[in-house]
Amino acid sequence: MRFPLLPAVLACALLAGCQRSEPAAPVSAPAPAPAADSVPAAPDKHVFEAAISAEDFRADITTLASDEFGGRAPGTQGETLTVEYLRDRFAAMGLQPGNGDRWFQTVPMVETTATPVAAAVKIRDKSVEWTFGSQWVAGTRTGEASVQVTDSPMVFVGYGTVAPEENWNDYAGLDLKGKTVVMLVNDPGFHVDDPALFGGKRMTYYGRWTYKFEEAARQGATAALIIHDTAGAGYGWSVVENSWSGAQYDLPAGEDPEPRLPLQGWITGEAAQDLFAQSGLSLEALRLAANKPGFKAVPLPASLTVTLQSAVKTSESRNVLALLPGSERPEEAVVYMAHWDHLGTHVAADGSVQIFNGAIDNASGVAGILEIAEAFARSGQAPKRSVLFAAVTLEESGLLGSKHYVAHPTFPMRNIAGVINIDAMSIIGRTRDIVVTGYGASELEDLLRPIAERQGRVLHGEGSVEKGFYFRSDHFNFAKAGVPALYASSGLDHVEKGEEYGLSIAQEYGANRYHKPGDVVDPGWDLSGVVQDLEALYAVGRELADGAAWPNWYPGNPFRAVRDADRAKAEN
Repeated sequence: MRFPLLPAVLACALLAGCQRSEPAAPVSAPAPAPAADSVPAAPDKHVFEAAISAEDFRADITTLASDEFGGRAPGTQGETLTVEYLRDRFAAMGLQPGNGDRWFQTVPMVETTATPVAAAVKIRDKSVEWTFGSQWVAGTRTGEASVQVTDSPMVFVGYGTVAPEENWNDYAGLDLKGKTVVMLVNDPGFHVDDPALFGGKRMTYYGRWTYKFEEAARQGATAALIIHDTAGAGYGWSVVENSWSGAQYDLPAGEDPEPRLPLQGWITGEAAQDLFAQSGLSLEALRLAANKPGFKAVPLPASLTVTLQSAVKTSESRNVLALLPGSERPEEAVVYMAHWDHLGTHVAADGSVQIFNGAIDNASGVAGILEIAEAFARSGQAPKRSVLFAAVTLEESGLLGSKHYVAHPTFPMRNIAGVINIDAMSIIGRTRDIVVTGYGASELEDLLRPIAERQGRVLHGEGSVEKGFYFRSDHFNFAKAGVPALYASSGLDHVEKGEEYGLSIAQEYGANRYHKPGDVVDPGWDLSGVVQDLEALYAVGRELADGAAWPNWYPGNPFRAVRDADRAKAEN
């Protein structure tokens, strides 16, 4: 769910980890029972070539992002059309089902749709209401139909971070039973540009909003609210509003070892300014204080009251798994992945129907792995290691499909040589550069670099390191399990028109199309860069699948210890 085209100003939606974005109830009917997945439908009328081609890519993305597919929301008819299309495409290539004898892996999900409700905030002796959507958003991960928070004292906890290795604990000495924590987005060090604190401008995992809610739950809070600011979050309030309205999806609580908050959400910067001002405090002064070691939480003379009513139902979604068995070491695997889900079909406030087609995010990534799969399957030479193609669900809801796969893998994590993730492709044409998100992470970059050089391109990291892009797409679940993961795509330096051209297209996409109905297929796209990117990523996977190397994380990477331990087990 990455904001494509512009790694330097990438504004991934809230959820990459983000919550799923639905401003209103889906129009699509619930999906029927899954069809038998062993009998593929008739081949598509388009004749697909063995080589990676712009025409084949365009055919797949046009189908996946069509109005007929309704925005590919999990649990809708759009899901059924999507997963069956992918199954049929993989089967037509001659690939095998990737989950035993099945193409699909069932992902249990809890769908919670909260009724928008105002929050009642009492500040000293004054009562204030925050309007849902325009001033605050919230939801619950408990699966309960009714959650009540009554006169919950509010406490400002800085960045809401507990990091022993940094000697940092924003919760020191607090008893949060029955209380609501209010916190800043991003990491200590970000808002004051202090490179000595955490990652400075580079977001660490402590800066992710998902971590903040998890930590608040571990600390025993009843509710948690993050103060939005565009610089710290990396996206505007409209993304937050869209992402937290309508149906939200989660794995069942029983599949999550972490505690969950009864209520979690966001408030606008303006609402926060008013809250602190009426409390006789300065938000700006407290933001500065929160960036200093030894910060102590500040109780606010305010309390929160809200009753959140939600429609809750349990259902299922599906990952699509296709396998090309290895000829010599089939128990080892290389994984290509992309998320197929997007935001569905909604009814706007004025009653109009809006389809969030998600052409770039992420029909493009799915079309990309289909092209790579076709190239592998029809190359005439079976890879020595198996190659698994995983089109996963529920990325827009917090990377849930990939999280479920990692918990229930078809290959042990220690047997996966590497993961290549495609989440939104560049459609600006050929560029002189490739952006590796999380650059400097793993030895997979050593495979990509000479391939890029042969294409006349250079590798570099993303520009906006403060936005934590590496934590916002499905490869991150594999990374936490120790598997090196490559997340790369074209940069902005167009071979003929330069960086300003690439930047202008990316900014237009971010302003008008990202997580909006405008993310549709454009016949004028220049797909020559897409082909070049896919050829490079195919070459990386081919080298990895035909070799015997086990790439690792670079020294100092926090995931290296897990990889080392897993490989030691595999070799003993």
